[in-house]
Amino acid sequence: MSTRRATISDVAREAGVSVSTASVVFSGKTPTSEATRARVLTAAEKLGYTGPDPRAASLRRGRSGIVGVVFDQHLGTAFLDPVTTHMMDGLADGVSRLGAALLLLRDDGVTISEPSLHTAPIDAAVLIGCSPRMADSLEIVRGRGIPVVVIEGDAGDGIPRVLLDNVEAQREAARHLADLGHTDVVVVTLPVDVERRRGWIPDDAAVHVDITADRLAGVREVFPDAPALAAAASSIDEGAIAGRTIFADPSRRPTAVIAQSDLLAAGVIRAAEEAGLQVPRDVSVTGFDGVVVDGLAPHVLTTLVQPATAKGRAAGEAVAAMLEGSTPAGLDLTCTFRVGTTTAPPRSTGV
Repeated sequence: MSTRRATISDVAREAGVSVSTASVVFSGKTPTSEATRARVLTAAEKLGYTGPDPRAASLRRGRSGIVGVVFDQHLGTAFLDPVTTHMMDGLADGVSRLGAALLLLRDDGVTISEPSLHTAPIDAAVLIGCSPRMADSLEIVRGRGIPVVVIEGDAGDGIPRVLLDNVEAQREAARHLADLGHTDVVVVTLPVDVERRRGWIPDDAAVHVDITADRLAGVREVFPDAPALAAAASSIDEGAIAGRTIFADPSRRPTAVIAQSDLLAAGVIRAAEEAGLQVPRDVSVTGFDGVVVDGLAPHVLTTLVQPATAKGRAAGEAVAAMLEGSTPAGLDLTCTFRVGTTTAPPRSTGV
């Protein structure tokens, strides 16, 4: 039995159309009639043809057909956060018109496996955030002459960016708590540096991760003196660790906690309940992301809902535009504030 892969010519012959017509059906670049499209797809299914061979297309274009996605943390940890999953879904959708595959890379200053960012055969790169470590990754990519897009980070002039309104959104959540009457507020932040150290953030400390810095700035526009406690990652466990620290001293407990992710917020709520506190009667909690968090029920988190899928899709479309010879513009996306059941006036107000 022959194991030869069916070609577009085979499909065209089976469908009784020209090769160019069959190609158009698969590329989608030119409209065809429904009858013709159905005939071609039926022939393709019969022959086991799933589409153009991406390796052949890549050779014609002089490309690998691969877009690198660069993280500055362990990939297993990154994908525990639903935001990453949604964003990657959007990114895959955004580059789909290229027929490109996504290659996940971790560039932490140490080559842990091949291919690395230095050697991977990629046509373009998407950097998630722009911490100091990611800034080094940016220089590697630019040194290779590879088009690059940054999601939620400042890569400097000429680098397309997909940004979220982190400052404005977090300010809205803080303003909500202030309007309820809260004045004693603590912030639980995302990591502040590439070492992902936990602990209280000194007032004069520099925050080296753009997302963390921007969200903290939004809170401090409303609560200038709010203490901030850094988590080592966006996770329920890290939120619980932070919450246990915050609620350890019954005489110094805040009336509200602003967490920079929904996963952190869920952990803070867990720690509050461990300490015998009721949310929101004894302490209000807000999150950020708008994702589904297992085990949060019966609470409905007060949070900022971010367009994570749209964020990834915008980055993918920017990559596609650059590889097609266009100059994409940056894109600013907006969060939506959602009031849930985890915030209420502080008990001290008597409301």
